[in-house]
Amino acid sequence: MKILLAGGGTAGHINPALAIADYAVRMDKSTEILFIGTKKGMESTLVPKAGYNIRYIKVEGLSKKLTLKNIKSLYHMIAAKSKCKKIIKEFAPDVVVGTGGYVCAPAVMAANALGIPTLIHEQNVFPGSAIKLLSKSSTVTAISFEDSRKYLPDAKEILMTGNPIRPEILACNRDYARGKLGVGDKKLILIFGGSLGANAINSVALEFISTIKREDNIKVLFATGQRNYDEVCAEAKRKGIKTQSDIDIVPYIHNMDEVMNAADIVVCRSGAITVSELCALAKPAILVPSPNVTNNHQEYNARALSDNGAAITILERDFTVEALKNALSGLLCNNDAIKTMSIKSASISSVNALDIIYKKLGQIS
Repeated sequence: MKILLAGGGTAGHINPALAIADYAVRMDKSTEILFIGTKKGMESTLVPKAGYNIRYIKVEGLSKKLTLKNIKSLYHMIAAKSKCKKIIKEFAPDVVVGTGGYVCAPAVMAANALGIPTLIHEQNVFPGSAIKLLSKSSTVTAISFEDSRKYLPDAKEILMTGNPIRPEILACNRDYARGKLGVGDKKLILIFGGSLGANAINSVALEFISTIKREDNIKVLFATGQRNYDEVCAEAKRKGIKTQSDIDIVPYIHNMDEVMNAADIVVCRSGAITVSELCALAKPAILVPSPNVTNNHQEYNARALSDNGAAITILERDFTVEALKNALSGLLCNNDAIKTMSIKSASISSVNALDIIYKKLGQIS
């Protein structure tokens, strides 16, 4: 099978495409892969690093307002669609896969115009503009949460797949991870705000850590993000917080597979891949959606869990140390509450997304 993949801008759009490519090659070593992306997006680094060929187009996102910049973007979109048609004719793919970001729009539109089967994949609950537009003419629209269906009324076909989950996350054993991390019988609380960190989470986490007593029988692993680490450590010192066996402040977590498996409760943002991994591991979570994302999609992701009893959502404007302590105490003091939330979380999960997507690609190609 020859697969052309388009998705880019952020790692959230690129990593699912890379996961699909890796899985397809693993299933059939004769599979041929080609990516389409932009030189500005992270795909220009991540795709070649993964060992795949990529062709570049020039395209920008479109807004609904009629401005000079938008007219220029529309011109680039038309030109990019034309270039994608040329690439498709040269590569002759059996199927074209789009994983979101404005770069996937011209590639999938070109494939649809040429009669090539297409599958587009939405990672978030609330679909991005490109996925909404493309769903009307694409062969299959794959979704990661059942709640997405109501936002795609004109899709030709909707397939519930879930998000691709990293194999190492699923392969790790909880007891092994807790033993390696020295958790013992304590409740492990994992707090992080993404690879870059989140100031709102960092400041509340510090306030919370400063109130922890030895008799609380909890262990906290707090990742600040690389850019905030020195500042957070300085503030921790001012507050008299001493890192010890039960309080660990780090800039970044490189062994997230072990840490997330070992955790009893996770406090974090609600990016699509993160919430999918939480559900795959049935982890009770306190989610603090970032308000600084397109279409407020992180809140939609968080609500999909909390509305079904799989997590607690606290909006950033309401995220205080009191709010965090109240949410945590309701779980830490009640094993039944943790167990119920874990069951609800597991019921939402889909851990075989790659297998479902790959089989569908074989059916439509």
